[in-house]
Amino acid sequence: MTFLEHLDELRKRITHAVTGLLVGFILSFVIYEQVRDFIYQKLAGQIPGGKFIYTEPTEGFFLLMKMCALTGVLIASPYIMLQVWLFIAPGLYAKEKKFAIPFVLSSSLLFIAGAAFTHYVVFPAAWTFFAGFSNDYMEFTPRIDPVFGLYVRLVIALGLTFQLPVLIFVLSRLGIISPQFLIRNFKYAVLAMVVAAAIITPDGNPITQLLVAGPMVGLYLLGIAAAWLFGKSKKSDPTD
Repeated sequence: MTFLEHLDELRKRITHAVTGLLVGFILSFVIYEQVRDFIYQKLAGQIPGGKFIYTEPTEGFFLLMKMCALTGVLIASPYIMLQVWLFIAPGLYAKEKKFAIPFVLSSSLLFIAGAAFTHYVVFPAAWTFFAGFSNDYMEFTPRIDPVFGLYVRLVIALGLTFQLPVLIFVLSRLGIISPQFLIRNFKYAVLAMVVAAAIITPDGNPITQLLVAGPMVGLYLLGIAAAWLFGKSKKSDPTD
């Protein structure tokens, strides 16, 4: 494929991904009440009275749109990952294209797992820290928009972080990295993960950072295993 053909293919895949996201948005809008209750129960867990405030006339409406958009991303994630695979597939050999279904399934499940890990573990830990400063002189009554914005950032960040094994798998199949390289640079990878965890988590709480960095190390080890089992061998025939 020429450079212009690659650009046309990229445009096509982005169009399909956006279409899938729109379908996911519509489906999530249909079940909005269930989505709202599911998210609110976690967000309002540390709020006195269990309610947030909003101060702008359009804030509640746009919150609905944001919730549906986030849920739409989760619903459409398999289709979006399929578009990613279809974009990189032309550069793969025939034997490598058989990994299409495992790639789509694993990347989608890992993204959803990252979102679930945020919802059930990381966000409650961070939120407990932030809500712990109430006293006789201060009452914690936050606006819903910045709270949900924090929730979305963590969900997306952890969802993408959980793609680490898939990224390592793809790079190993392309022959860019090897299991030996990953093992040799393990200590530097751990340092990078600790820094990334500090950037992702907003509260500066070492417990929260550990909750993020720990799974990242596990995902890195899982990626090493995937590279070891399915990575491109230096002695393999390039015509495979």
